[in-house]
Amino acid sequence: MEKHPVVDTKTARIETVRIETVAFDSLILRLFDAIDEAHMPWVLAAVKAVRDTLQERALEVVPSYTTVLVQVDIERLSLDEARHSLRQALARLEPLASGSGTLHEIPVWYDASVGPELPRIAERLKVSSDEIIARHCAHEYSVFALGFAPGYGFMGLVEEALATPRLKTPRQKVAAGSVGIADRQTAIYPATSPGGWNLLGRTAVKLFDRNREGYTLFQPGDRVRFIAIDRATFVAQGGDTTPQPEEVNP
Repeated sequence: MEKHPVVDTKTARIETVRIETVAFDSLILRLFDAIDEAHMPWVLAAVKAVRDTLQERALEVVPSYTTVLVQVDIERLSLDEARHSLRQALARLEPLASGSGTLHEIPVWYDASVGPELPRIAERLKVSSDEIIARHCAHEYSVFALGFAPGYGFMGLVEEALATPRLKTPRQKVAAGSVGIADRQTAIYPATSPGGWNLLGRTAVKLFDRNREGYTLFQPGDRVRFIAIDRATFVAQGGDTTPQPEEVNP
């Protein structure tokens, strides 16, 4: 394990990043220890530094909450050589401009029939469902990473009061377009799948499309704002109003 410089966003000073070997052809740049929206400009800057430095010798560069995974073409570059080059590049790291990603406005029909946890969270906080909706829509969320399913973007951070643990028993079937929260993250299910997030509503927006350039709507560093719509608007947009089956008792 090696330590190399990276920036603390709160002090704008060079601190440390760990470069770790995770496979015979892969390194991980561990920039931070905690999830924070303020870290994304640095994570994205590290991605750019890797791509600019290694160019086509980097087969994959995958950002996440606090790390960047780098798969190296070891037929053209050894891991030691890649590590040395990245050490120099990271020493000159500067953050990308905040808000440089695409802003997506996602219309959501918030309703207990498709978001069973909406009234439960409202009851826990002793407020109305409308208040929960307003608070979920009030924040502009960062897309930290893609995973779990094609097009699935992990976003945050949800305000602490709304944070709700994952369901103890995941549902066997969550409808495509379902919007949910888990702890301080929020996300949209791009396709029907199992899942244990707390569902608040549903969107008709397609997150993964083979006819779209790049396939996925979201990219790490993008920003998302949810917009509450009524049932009629949701239906007009092609939304599926089939109620979410109650499979669990959270």
